[in-house]
Amino acid sequence: MARQERAVRTRRAILEAAGAVFDEHGYTSTTIAMVLERAEVTKGALYFHFPSKESLAQAVLDEQVPFGAVPPQPCKLQEIIDMTFVVGTRLLGSSLLRGSVRLAVDQATPSGVDHGQPFRQWAERLTELMEEARAQGELLPTVRSRDTVELLVGAFTGIQLMSRALTDRTDLGERLSVLWAHMLPSIAVPGLLPGLDSGADRASRVLTATEAPIA
Repeated sequence: MARQERAVRTRRAILEAAGAVFDEHGYTSTTIAMVLERAEVTKGALYFHFPSKESLAQAVLDEQVPFGAVPPQPCKLQEIIDMTFVVGTRLLGSSLLRGSVRLAVDQATPSGVDHGQPFRQWAERLTELMEEARAQGELLPTVRSRDTVELLVGAFTGIQLMSRALTDRTDLGERLSVLWAHMLPSIAVPGLLPGLDSGADRASRVLTATEAPIA
């Protein structure tokens, strides 16, 4: 049991280090040696968990969606809103999440690494929530869940990239608030709009109330 726990901790340390290095240098310029130095583990320990740089990058990509974990909400549109704000906040504090996001948009990522996987995973998860919102009568009848979700994922991706370039993401909350101010009237039934919270500081309220664990 102690050996298993040590292996889990080592794997996590490697992923955290790899996320930081991928975020700082991109896929092409990142080397295994750089990850080893950052993680302070042996080459054997790294290759035990990740046999190649490609497999390490894929593992970092696969860690992205759990960062969207938030407490369930009775209103499923509010839960979707909360996910965007919480991911935006966690981007500021997690090098692993930042590395995953950079890999997802890094055009130099090789074909052996499926950098589209996080986008598909986000789309699947958010579409499930959007369909729950529909079943609860939260959506306008014209809303097509998958199309709306893919627009949201694409918009979030672009907004966080712009925010990173301009302010190192410190204004991402404000930018997400603007995004939702434009999107919600075309998604939600009018009676729901006054009760939806998409303020720039929404993440702090969600995380203060109850910090959702990251799997």
